[in-house]
Amino acid sequence: MTSYVYQSASAISRAIRERKVTSAEVVDQHLARIDAVNPALNAVVVVSGDQARADARAADQALQDDAQIGPLHGVPVTIKDCFDVAGLVTTGGTLGRANFVADSDATAVARLRNAGAVILGKTNCPEFCLAFETDNLVYGRTNNPYDVARVAGGSSGGEGAILAAGGSALGLGTDGGGSIRVPSHCNGTAGLKPTTGRIPTTGAWPPFAGILEPTNAAGPMARYVEDLILALPVLAGPDGHDPMVTAMPVLDPDEVELPGLRIAVHTDDGIVTPESAVIDAVTAAAGALSDAGSAVTEARPTGIEAAPDLFMGIYSSDQASIFRDYLAQAGTTEPHPMLDGTLNMFSGNAMSGEDVARLLLAWGNYRRSMLEFFQDYDAILCPANAYAPLPHGQTVEHILGYAYTFAYNLTGWPGAVVRGGTAPGNLPIGVQVLAHPWREDVALAVARQIEAASGGWQAPPV
Repeated sequence: MTSYVYQSASAISRAIRERKVTSAEVVDQHLARIDAVNPALNAVVVVSGDQARADARAADQALQDDAQIGPLHGVPVTIKDCFDVAGLVTTGGTLGRANFVADSDATAVARLRNAGAVILGKTNCPEFCLAFETDNLVYGRTNNPYDVARVAGGSSGGEGAILAAGGSALGLGTDGGGSIRVPSHCNGTAGLKPTTGRIPTTGAWPPFAGILEPTNAAGPMARYVEDLILALPVLAGPDGHDPMVTAMPVLDPDEVELPGLRIAVHTDDGIVTPESAVIDAVTAAAGALSDAGSAVTEARPTGIEAAPDLFMGIYSSDQASIFRDYLAQAGTTEPHPMLDGTLNMFSGNAMSGEDVARLLLAWGNYRRSMLEFFQDYDAILCPANAYAPLPHGQTVEHILGYAYTFAYNLTGWPGAVVRGGTAPGNLPIGVQVLAHPWREDVALAVARQIEAASGGWQAPPV
């Protein structure tokens, strides 16, 4: 029988519709793959095998009955463990919620399910999704499928790892500073942080509320760009609960014409110069876009160097009191040392009301300056990170290398990451494409071209 574990969600959906394979067969293959790779990766922390098999059988019966079916009918997916899934534990990586069972689906989860997706289980994340590597005291550490001594990224590290290893066809993540794009870079997969306000985060824990809300987004993760394109319309749109979400049309990447597209490219953000393999990957991607007829110009946004101070200031503005409140609400008395250290760092940057007002003014000026730069371009091409996937425990000391993603959480712009190269040790290197607000179609069209030129995702040794 044909193996579907490395095929795209789009291809699986077509095969099920054309009755070349049943959802039950595809789901069984993916559950078997999780069993095979998860001991090395620790990526999937809750496996819903019995329910997934029952849902797959129901999907097959619906097809037999000629019922109306959705674009993800019978496709196996995984969900980051910050989203509620009815009947499954949702911890958000914190001990106080180790036994919390959700009684309803988060909005984005419900939309995947309504589109026909079959949920295989939940994937690992750091406590409160507040780290660029995935480790917590509930489930432990997630490892990179290309080298288990290295990080899978964070905070959607479990998603990135299991997608790369073929245990899931499509995933759901969140991104408040790079939490979709960094794991996509680390695991050689494809990920999309949509425009802030595109997809509801209703039903996610913790809720990134207040001053943090404009930085956060939910979005799809996959091995292939075509699956990000498939999933985005399923997930997008208001739900009547999330006040950030706006009704905006989801535009078609197939209608984006690469010839003549104006693309700014930079390999250095002026904060941390990337490793040579990262520079090489971005340079190769720029060449591929130039060959496709795009007008590629070397340029970087004016004022991007302010991103670290602004980002740290926003997270420090309340002296970490919101996250300490979340610890209390969860009933967590022992946070992970990585979270505890982060909150102590935030608490050490106490701000007065006057300081916060100045911070908000500076943030507004930053967004204005970045948008003014963008008037001359349709997209920006740059690294997803300064480094190839790091060894475990080194992300904090290299935190400024992550400004390549969090600089754009400050703008709310959409950004896609796709594998564009390889570092020594066969480690994947992602490249990042940013586009104007609500123009995910441009980011995805450009990412798809890079994927075609580079070969995109490659099977890991796990």
